[in-house]
Amino acid sequence: MEPFRIKKALFVTSVAEKGGYPEKRPEIALVGRSNVGKSSLINCLTGNGKLARISAAPGKTRLVNYYLANDSFYLVDLPGYGFAQRSKGERESWGKLMESYLTSGRVDHLFLLLDIRHEPTGEDRQMMEFLLYYGIPFTIVATKADKVAKSKRQQAANQNAKLVGAPPWGLPFSSETGEGREALLERLGSIVSEKLGSAKENETEPLTEP
Repeated sequence: MEPFRIKKALFVTSVAEKGGYPEKRPEIALVGRSNVGKSSLINCLTGNGKLARISAAPGKTRLVNYYLANDSFYLVDLPGYGFAQRSKGERESWGKLMESYLTSGRVDHLFLLLDIRHEPTGEDRQMMEFLLYYGIPFTIVATKADKVAKSKRQQAANQNAKLVGAPPWGLPFSSETGEGREALLERLGSIVSEKLGSAKENETEPLTEP
């Protein structure tokens, strides 16, 4: 079977409040602390270094950003959390935006990004609790893997997954070297294939008498 690839990707829209979402398609979202590498991951997976804007200053992504991939599914870049320099009002607005999105029923799978170099924060654990409470399927992605010795990467990724409250397995990933890219694309491919297959089955399901 040919490996899954993102052959086409483009920015669609930014959503600031509930009700502004684009047409429903399979939806894989990325969430994590500010500056954990969400935009870099999107650019690495799509092979387009300029698709998602990368800022040197954390906390710049304050909207829900939609990218359409292969004309069939969305990659969704969620605002980063844990940026201390935001005002109380901004943090409250962020919280409402995130809660509105994650309880909308749109997200089919979520990649929770953790910096492989550091233990998960309280906010990382809160996000994990939220995902478990609402039953949102997830994958733990340990970013910036190139900053850790190769022999310690998988162990560090698994440890962070365990500390955040997930099953003790994480996927080491580096946007700098491309480590983990193939594994993450394979994961994406299986999620999208499953969702598109389910949608097609529902469309062709025969009507039954009540």
